Amino acid sequence: MCKYKDVTIGIKKLDFGGKRGTMAVYLTDGREVIVPISMFPDIKKLSKSQREDYMIMDDQYFSFEAISRIYSVKDVLKY
Repeated sequence: MCKYKDVTIGIKKLDFGGKRGTMAVYLTDGREVIVPISMFPDIKKLSKSQREDYMIMDDQYFSFEAISRIYSVKDVLKY
């Protein structure tokens, strides 16, 4: 798990069904972080169905079947 400002944080779920152009990241500490997809150009290029085909690894990382890039919880929190 990621230690961020003395808090242990992991990723539970991603959601692309909210406001258009955003990604919701649900964290293990109960927070929901909304980030613009434009901050992640590789994800922005994915179709709706490709975005739904994501995987979370060790609660810390996520990626998509259609791209080889791996993102971390730190990538989400820096925006």
